[in-house]
Amino acid sequence: METVGIGFYFEDLPVGRQFQTVGRTVTETDIVGFVNAIGMTEVLFTNLEFLKHESDIKGRVAPGSLVFCLAEGLLSQATMQKTGYAFLNMELDIKGPVFAGDTIHVECEVIEARRSRSRPNRGLVRTRNRIIKQDGTLVQEYTPLRMVKARESAQ
Repeated sequence: METVGIGFYFEDLPVGRQFQTVGRTVTETDIVGFVNAIGMTEVLFTNLEFLKHESDIKGRVAPGSLVFCLAEGLLSQATMQKTGYAFLNMELDIKGPVFAGDTIHVECEVIEARRSRSRPNRGLVRTRNRIIKQDGTLVQEYTPLRMVKARESAQ
């Protein structure tokens, strides 16, 4: 019987391939739980009076690191189960805020794909991941390099 939900193999990720995840709405509970879990006690995330009266940002804003983590969760559910072996590095650029009630999805494009020199049954894949809000606004862009399982060893 076929197992569904297994991630992409190296051979499934040629340069130029594009795909997107399903959407996910960021909730007040997500923000509070994340802020409390990591001890992010900055008033921007913990003090609603500060947001109302002093901050340039109005509304219940999500930490950029939470938005990145939610995006990675969306990707791991659909693309990396049993095939993603390592997150090696990335560059991250935050373009704008995400608020409680916003719905995000991730648009990915493979921009680099090569076999690992040291492990012939692995590939190194870099994607350009764009986190997009429901209105089409780009809020983050990052370029992770991952090690992924190959179906076959390089000859």
